[in-house]
Amino acid sequence: MTDKHITIGCDIGGGHILSAAVDTRVGRIIDDSRAYVKVDNKASREQILETWATALNQSIRKAGLSSIAGIGFAMPGPFEYKTGRAMFEGNDKYEALYNVNIREELPEYLVAPQLPLRFMNDATSFAVGVSWLGEGKGHHKVVAITLGTGFGSAYIEDGVPVVHREDVAKQGCFWHLPYRDGIADDYFSTRWFVGEYEKLTGQKVKGVKEVAEAAGDSAEVRALFQAFGKNLGDFFVPWLKKFPAGILVIGGNISHALNLFGGALQQPLRENGIETHIAASSLMEDAALIGSARLFEDAFWDKVKDDLPGL
Repeated sequence: MTDKHITIGCDIGGGHILSAAVDTRVGRIIDDSRAYVKVDNKASREQILETWATALNQSIRKAGLSSIAGIGFAMPGPFEYKTGRAMFEGNDKYEALYNVNIREELPEYLVAPQLPLRFMNDATSFAVGVSWLGEGKGHHKVVAITLGTGFGSAYIEDGVPVVHREDVAKQGCFWHLPYRDGIADDYFSTRWFVGEYEKLTGQKVKGVKEVAEAAGDSAEVRALFQAFGKNLGDFFVPWLKKFPAGILVIGGNISHALNLFGGALQQPLRENGIETHIAASSLMEDAALIGSARLFEDAFWDKVKDDLPGL
C-alpha cells in the first residue's frame, strides 16, 4: 500500500481559488503543483464547482494520485465545517452554493472523485499555516489575524486551534466581539479605512492600498493608520493578557501597510507589559492553503475534528 503523504490544500477566496499539493511529512509545497484560478462568485452552482475543480485537478495531476490522502479546504463562512455544507446567504458571494453540500457535490467534477474532502475556516487555516511553517513556528502560543474585507482570527497552542477555553474569546475568534459603537469587525477591516478616508477627504476608494499610497503625502492620512493601530492594540490588551502569545501574526491585504500602523499597535501592548512580538506573514496566500493541508495529518485531525464549528 502506498504511503499517502500528500494533501491537496486549497484556499477559497472571494474571487479565486488557490490550490497546491503539500507534502505533510516535510511541510513543503510540491514544485509546479500550485494552481490559481479566478472564480465568478455570482455564477451558477455548476460553474463555481467546475471552476474550483479546474484548479484542484491541476494540482491532483501534478501530485500523482497514488500519494494523495485527500483535499483540505480553507473555506470562508458561513459554512458547516463538519458536514461540508455551504451556507452562503446574504453575503454577496457564492450565493448559488447556499445549502449545497460541497463534500457530496464537488467530487463529480474532480479527476479523482474518490478523494475525501475536509474543511476548516479560512482564518483558522491561515493561523495553522503560519504556526506550522511561518512566523509562528516554534512559538508555544500564537494569535493570528487576517485584516481585509473582514477581521479573521484564531488562537493556536502547539500548532492546534484553541476554540473553547477560559483564556480565549468566545468561539476562539474576535470579529464578533463588542467594540465601541459596534463590533470588532467594523473597526478592523477595509470598510473602516474606506469610511474614515472618505470622511477625511471626501473621496471614495476601493481599498486600503489607495489609502496607504495617499499616506506618503498626507500627515492626516498617516494619522488614520496610527489611530487604526492604537485601536487594535487597545483591543488586544485584555486578550493577550489572558492568552500570552509569543507572537501576533498578521495577514490579509491590510498587513501590507504594517509599517504605517505597527508602532501604534505595539505601544498599548508594551505599556501594559505585554511582550508579544508582532509580524506580518511572509507566507501570504500560501498560509491558509498550507494550514488546510494539515487536515489529513492523523494526529492533527484527531485534535481538531470535534471542535469544527457548525457554522
